[in-house]
Amino acid sequence: MMRRKNKRRRRAAFGIYFLLVIAVLMLIGGIKLVVDNWTTPARASGMGIDTGGSGDGWQLLLVNRWNPIPEGYAPELTELWNGESVDSRIYSYLQEMFDDARTEVLEPYVNAGYRTNEVQQSLMDQEVEDYISQGYSEADAREMAEQWVAVPGTSEHQLGLAVDISMDDNGSQSAVDVWQWLMENSYKYGFILRYPEDKTEITGIAYEPWHYRYVGKEAAEDIYRRGVCLEEYLGN
Repeated sequence: MMRRKNKRRRRAAFGIYFLLVIAVLMLIGGIKLVVDNWTTPARASGMGIDTGGSGDGWQLLLVNRWNPIPEGYAPELTELWNGESVDSRIYSYLQEMFDDARTEVLEPYVNAGYRTNEVQQSLMDQEVEDYISQGYSEADAREMAEQWVAVPGTSEHQLGLAVDISMDDNGSQSAVDVWQWLMENSYKYGFILRYPEDKTEITGIAYEPWHYRYVGKEAAEDIYRRGVCLEEYLGN
């Protein structure tokens, strides 16, 4: 009888031990799941690095002639109807903005979205050649070109977060009408006029009324209300 009791006790102890092992394994699996979920936004940002802890840093990533694109940056893209592409995360906001603009009898479209480094280099080379053909030296031509075309590796177009917006030629209004509407309303959708006329010395780029950058709705409204550029907003 005593042996039977001891055997039952051993079985009970083994059962408790087995349950404890299962619990520990589940806990380890839960921790791994949490870690994986925390790191996913950083990978989704296209940089393979954490850009803001919560994964939201991609919206405010500063890229200009002094701050190049992080190495390995490769956004997930969504192609537009005309063959241009944008970062997939901004597509719905861009679409909403365009839909609302159309209710004002405007017909905006993206004539430049994401660019590869090769395309950006080609644009720079062409701009330099245009100035040289006008009689400028190569050094002067390059300096002047860089006022309009970002040096490859420092263009927001390579992020997929910036778009050049124009007006459909078949529309009853002009591109200027579209740009005016965007200046007054783009912040509602998370976009900002990236290169304002009075911020050239700070941004390093000449005034471009067609160039809009997604930064998220909260930041866009703050930037719009304060009348600052992205560099000023980020304290750079």
